[in-house]
Amino acid sequence: MTVTQEQATMQQVWDQQSVWSQSANRLKKAVETARSRALGLAVTAAVLGTAASQLMDRSAWLGTAAAFLAAVAAGLSPLLAHRGGAARMSDWIRTRAVSEALKGEIYTCLAGVGPYADRANAPTLLADRARHFRRDAADLVRHTAGLSPVARPLPPVVDMHTYVDHRLRRQIDTYYRPRAAWMQERVERFGRVEIAFGALGALLAAAGGAFAIGGPAAWAAVIASVSIAVTAHATAQRYTYQHLEFLRTAEELQQLLDRWTADPASTGEGAEAFVSQCEHVISIQNEAWMIRWTVG
Repeated sequence: MTVTQEQATMQQVWDQQSVWSQSANRLKKAVETARSRALGLAVTAAVLGTAASQLMDRSAWLGTAAAFLAAVAAGLSPLLAHRGGAARMSDWIRTRAVSEALKGEIYTCLAGVGPYADRANAPTLLADRARHFRRDAADLVRHTAGLSPVARPLPPVVDMHTYVDHRLRRQIDTYYRPRAAWMQERVERFGRVEIAFGALGALLAAAGGAFAIGGPAAWAAVIASVSIAVTAHATAQRYTYQHLEFLRTAEELQQLLDRWTADPASTGEGAEAFVSQCEHVISIQNEAWMIRWTVG
């Protein structure tokens, strides 16, 4: 196989990875959008339900309208939540698994280690493995319909040194650490929201008890319901778990990078073992994340 054919084969698999990655992103967005809208509708139902009971004495029309809208919101919330449920979640996770598997194979092939050390057979082996990944996920191909690969060149990886720079360092510096920081920010934000709702609910309950009026007490119950819904949403999104997983993986990859820096092994069994360890750490993080999302 000529160099041109070799590059064409690798580019084809790289393009396939782009399509699967886009598909996974689209499924993830659909799941998160459905969950966020379900949360919004649940909050709306709680607020309008309480508002309806308090508006009836002042305006039967407004009270009835609020009650109707509360019922609609309450009915739509579980329907939207279902769209972000187990079936769609499973499709997203498996699609992402195919994308990540293809990416790992591409980088290993470009580095020319392990089963890809024989450059003459490397493209054929890569194509075979890519077909195997797609065959195992044949039921997910429908999610790739209408998607075209993003125009992008192959990663500039030609040996172990470029593998370390463009795979290992980039995973640490541009993915795992930034994602860990983003997850930490989400954890802190939801923590502040929960505290704020808790303080507001306590204030309303205290006001209702102290002044013997039912309005604040009723709204205290609403605030409590909203707080529970927000907490459940944050738990479902697994921000804390993801934060810890991203940190752990970044640290393990950093240890591998430090070992490489101290004693680089650019060829032979040492290089093969090093790449295998790097890809293993990345795949373990993906598998742990996928299992956690699947089993809850």
